[in-house]
Amino acid sequence: MEQVYLILIILLFALAITDLIVGVSNDAVNFLNSAIGSKVATRHVILIIASIGIILGATFSSGIMEVARKGIFFPDHFYFADVMVIFLAVMLTDIILLDLFNTFAMPTSTTVSIVFELLGASFAVALMKTLQDDSGLSIMHQYINFHNALTIVSSIFISVVVSFTVGMIVQYFSRVLFTFEYEKRMKNIGVIWAGIALTAISYFLIIKGVKGSSFISDEKIEWFERNSLTISMFSFLAWSVIFYILREVFKTNILKIVVLFGTFALAMAFAGNDLVNFIGVPIAGLESFKEWSSSGIDPHELFMTSLSKPVKTNTYLLLAAGIIMVLTLWFSKKAKSVTETEVNLGRQDSGSERFKANAVSRGIVQGARGIGKGLTAVIPKKILSQLEENFDNEVTLNTDDAPAFDLVRASVNLTVASILIAFATSLKLPLSTTYVSFMVAMGSSLSDRAWGRDSAVYRVSGVLNVILGWLGTAVIAFIISSFFAFLIFQVGLSMVAVILVVAVITIYRSFTYHKEAERKKTLAEKLLAQTSLIPVNKALIEANKRTRENLSLVNELYKESIGGLLIEKKKPLKKSRKTLNDLIDKNEKFKANLIKFINRMDENEGNTSKIYLSIYDLEQDFTHSIKFIIDESLNHVKNMHSSLAEKQVEGLNKLTENFTLFITQAVDVLEENNNKKMNSLITQKRIVLDQILSLMEFQIKEVRKKGQSKRTSTLFFNILLETKEMVNTTSRFIKVFKKAGFNGHTKTLEL
Repeated sequence: MEQVYLILIILLFALAITDLIVGVSNDAVNFLNSAIGSKVATRHVILIIASIGIILGATFSSGIMEVARKGIFFPDHFYFADVMVIFLAVMLTDIILLDLFNTFAMPTSTTVSIVFELLGASFAVALMKTLQDDSGLSIMHQYINFHNALTIVSSIFISVVVSFTVGMIVQYFSRVLFTFEYEKRMKNIGVIWAGIALTAISYFLIIKGVKGSSFISDEKIEWFERNSLTISMFSFLAWSVIFYILREVFKTNILKIVVLFGTFALAMAFAGNDLVNFIGVPIAGLESFKEWSSSGIDPHELFMTSLSKPVKTNTYLLLAAGIIMVLTLWFSKKAKSVTETEVNLGRQDSGSERFKANAVSRGIVQGARGIGKGLTAVIPKKILSQLEENFDNEVTLNTDDAPAFDLVRASVNLTVASILIAFATSLKLPLSTTYVSFMVAMGSSLSDRAWGRDSAVYRVSGVLNVILGWLGTAVIAFIISSFFAFLIFQVGLSMVAVILVVAVITIYRSFTYHKEAERKKTLAEKLLAQTSLIPVNKALIEANKRTRENLSLVNELYKESIGGLLIEKKKPLKKSRKTLNDLIDKNEKFKANLIKFINRMDENEGNTSKIYLSIYDLEQDFTHSIKFIIDESLNHVKNMHSSLAEKQVEGLNKLTENFTLFITQAVDVLEENNNKKMNSLITQKRIVLDQILSLMEFQIKEVRKKGQSKRTSTLFFNILLETKEMVNTTSRFIKVFKKAGFNGHTKTLEL
């Protein structure tokens, strides 16, 4: 039996390594967001600074996560076998849950996830024990620390509102103080601002980052807390003098130092107090195993009272955890994806938005606009005009490679988050650093006018999605963890192997999904480069290539969708719709960069921009037609409407053959035109249009006979009309490139 539990302890630590990887992939956003979003330095420099902070934070921390041992449940009422069930269920749930959030690039709280996993697993085990003893649910409070759990949850969610509000207010006054051309005002007030920021971050580092260190005694920590005001005053004076020298003598941009130091501080504090929590559960399991193996008592008879005692974590173990975190930070693509989500929601300019607008986000924006109009009516116009001048950000948006936001907002994000976290820690209030960091960033982006009329509904929708994800974290963590605990408790430890297989399969599937999503995103980024980065004189060459690729893709979709309709199978139609949706998303990103592209053109290149807009307009028409065909065909098959008549099937098969040949020839003409290919294309176009006309005349006669299904007839007419539209749109593509004088290789297009 001892060997079995030893294997389970090893499994707990193996799961902890996986948990560290998925955990830091999610939580890296908390300390990387401001630095990466403001482009304060290269990504490698930012990661180096964050890595140093993580290693120091992990090494300095000697505290194990108390909530894993006694924060949520009372260990003295659980046997050793019970707590092992709880810990295994928690770790298995945690890696699955966090990995799923990482896969979809959604930041969530690792604190909330593990709290609710512990709550769910311990609740399930306690419930099983009360049912076995016939003691009833009335004694559940002896097993579960409901009061502590409620305090943790309420503190965490209150911090969401407070963080957003404080971030919004501080950023507003900061922008009024500095404007978007902050370099002009840095000479007068920049030193004081930076001094205040570094003082706050330094205090945060002492209170949150170093507290609990095995190298600093409790007496010294208490001394720091008693003399915090004096230390802060001297810190402010020291930093102000240092910044004055750096600015006046070395001409240094001192806001960069604030952002980089803040990144280091948050990374250090995070590793020391939050990320180390991932090894809290396995260490608690190890301590339990040591207690049981030395007792000689049956695992179902030894109460785990020992878990109520404080435990110091081995420094080498913490260092190993820190190294794993750093490696994940550098090599995890999911960490990059999660960071991009938060940066995207807070970026200053509008453009392609990841989240779609919904009724709730529209209602919130409309209500906010109403409040805004009411406030502007009260404030004198002169004051309002002066305030508005401070938010003029035209200068910052005119470059293609502009940062998502500037150093002023980045420093506000880090400073406010540091102050709030340090303040809550000093009051011994539990909170989620993820929630604080994210909501401060969202509040600051709102007051910084990043959420303009062109982007507000999408950004609000994104924030709501993230917050709903947080709530989902709590609910899902509780349900899955309690389910796993129930299975292990009822079936036995052999059930762990089954759940482990499920976890591996889930992680593998999420890995392949994320890999494919990254591949598509890379293709989309190349697409954006065609509009925002390439020289204007090469734009039409790239546009021609893009048009040929899209025509070929839609040609395949047409064959698949018509084929799926004729054999009445949903699978090829669903596959076609998914592929088309990806194409539509790429077109949306293409559209988002058209304005930037046109903005870079000289006045004498205005004709090129018109041609580019015409190409985009034709692409919209083309995708609209094929989307209509796919959607109508899928609805027809899903709703099990009448099958197409034999002559309709024959007609569509022949039409598909001729249409696909026409598109193939059109692609050849766009690539390299010659008289022979052009003549063949014109002939094929007439064949397709004549066939469409013939099929329409045939169907009109069939309808008059009143023997055919109305739905089938309507679908048949729609397919013919949209196919005709696609043929004409393809012809217009060729005319546009002919008008542009485009030559694919050596010959000029003629029509």
